[in-house]
Amino acid sequence: MGLSTDSAAAPPGAAAPGDSPAAPPAEDDLASLKVVPARHYARWVAAAAVIVLVSQFAHGLITNPVWEWHVFRDYVLSETIVQAVGVTLQLTAYATVLGFLLGTVLAFMRLSRSPVLQTVSWTYIWVFRSIPMIVQLVFWFNLSALYDELGVGIPFGPVFWSVDSNSLIGTIGAALIGLSLHQAAYAAEIVRGGVIAVDHGQLEAAAALGIPRLRQIRRIVLPQAMRGILPTAGNEIIGLLKGTSVVYVMAIGELFYQVQVIYGRNGRVIPLLMVATAWYVVLTSLLSIAQYYVERRYARGANRIPPPTPVQRARRFVRDLRAAAARRDRPVVPSKTVGADR
Repeated sequence: MGLSTDSAAAPPGAAAPGDSPAAPPAEDDLASLKVVPARHYARWVAAAAVIVLVSQFAHGLITNPVWEWHVFRDYVLSETIVQAVGVTLQLTAYATVLGFLLGTVLAFMRLSRSPVLQTVSWTYIWVFRSIPMIVQLVFWFNLSALYDELGVGIPFGPVFWSVDSNSLIGTIGAALIGLSLHQAAYAAEIVRGGVIAVDHGQLEAAAALGIPRLRQIRRIVLPQAMRGILPTAGNEIIGLLKGTSVVYVMAIGELFYQVQVIYGRNGRVIPLLMVATAWYVVLTSLLSIAQYYVERRYARGANRIPPPTPVQRARRFVRDLRAAAARRDRPVVPSKTVGADR
C-alpha cells in the first residue's frame, strides 16, 4: 500500500504543508505590553555619592571658622590687591605678546630649509624648555653680575655706546625677559604644530598663482593654522597667568607676592590664600571666555553655521519657557466631534 505525497513527513525545521505562516502580533497585543525603563543603579549610586561629597565640602566652607570669610571680604577688593592684580595682568599681557612673536619667528626658522636657522631654533627651544622658569628669572635678575655694561658697537671690535646693566634692565624688565623667553620656546612648538597641520597643497596652489611667500604665510597659512593653534595657545596663556606668581622671588608686587606680604603681617594665611585663589579663578574664567569666542571666529571657514553661544542658548531657553507659558494660558477651544451636525 503506497503513501500519498501530502501525508509525507516534512523535513525537520520546515513548516508542515498544511500549516500557515505565523501571523505578526496584532496591535492590541503590542499595546498590552508593559514598557519598563532601564534601571541605572550604578549611575544613581555614583550621583548620590558625588552629591554627598559636594554637600560636605560646601558645608565645611560655610561653617568652618578657619576660613574667616570676613577677612576675605575685607581684602578681596582692597586697593593693594587690586593693584597687584593689575601688575599680574600686565606681566601676562606683555609676556604673551613678546613670547608668541618670538615663538612665531622660531617656528618658521625650524620650518626653514636653512640648516643654520633650523639648528639655532631647535637649540633655543631645547635650552629654554630644559631650564625651569624660576631659574631663568633669577638668572636675568642677576645679569649685572655677569655683564656690568651692555653696549652697541662692532662685533669683536670697539663699543660705541654702553649703559649700566642695572639701569637698563630693572626688576620688571628682568621678569619680562625671563617670562617672554621661556614662553617663546613653548609658543614656537605650538605655532609649528598648527602650521604643519595645514595641507601642503595650499602652499602649492598659492605658489602657482604667483603669491609672494610672505603673503602666503600671512594670508593663507596662518588663518588656517589658527584653528589648531588657539586651543593649545589659550591653555598656555592661562598657564602663564598662573606662572607669573613665580616672580615673587624677585619681590615684584604681583598678586601672590602681595598676598604673602599681607598674611606675613597679620597671620591670616587661609583667608588671604583664598583671596588669591578667587582672583586667579576669575581671571582664568575671563581668559577662557575670550578663548571660546576667538576659536568660534576662526572656525567660520569650517562651520558654515556655527553652534550657538551660551548666551544664545540661554536666550533660546527663555523664549521656549515663555512660549510654553503662553500655550498654557491660552484657552482651550473644544473641537467639534465627528457627526455632531447630523
